[in-house]
Amino acid sequence: MSCDIAQGRTEQCKDSIAGLDAIYFVNYGEYDPEADVTYSATSGLEDMIDTMSNITTVYKFELKGTNSYQETVNTSRENGTTFFTQELTVTLKKQDAKTHKTVKLLSYGRPHIFVRGRDNTYRIAGLFRGCDVSAATIASGTEMGDLVGYNLTFTGMENIPGNFINANTEADFLTAIGSPTVVTT
Repeated sequence: MSCDIAQGRTEQCKDSIAGLDAIYFVNYGEYDPEADVTYSATSGLEDMIDTMSNITTVYKFELKGTNSYQETVNTSRENGTTFFTQELTVTLKKQDAKTHKTVKLLSYGRPHIFVRGRDNTYRIAGLFRGCDVSAATIASGTEMGDLVGYNLTFTGMENIPGNFINANTEADFLTAIGSPTVVTT
């Protein structure tokens, strides 16, 4: 049966760190998830993405502070269904006209989002269906120390969890996705 597991897992060391360093947006439809994605041939890693092609531009957002990525498994015995909800919550500090426009366009679209963890892991949210802005606030604060910026929540729903990309550095990651142009401003 195809849903039988094939390996166990030992207790892991306590050397992980949480949080995100950056996210990279790709406009929806820039690649074909069926034709442009190559998966690992290594046994046990068949869900890891080795390479992607036809991505010409990624839009990089550096992150610091409280930002998170989590996935929720949604399964129903009664309906015989399982899907994965991918949720990315980010805070972008300061407001300016360019970021305001970008937030608007992100809200209108459904980008694919690469997530870089502080542990130098890379994964993709919305591989097939993209991600939607499901909540957002543009805050000007009340007190002098309050946030002036954007709180954004992106949600993707996929039939598989967010795939890891076979990369440990930003250079390896960019090579794996076809060496696209990286736009930061």
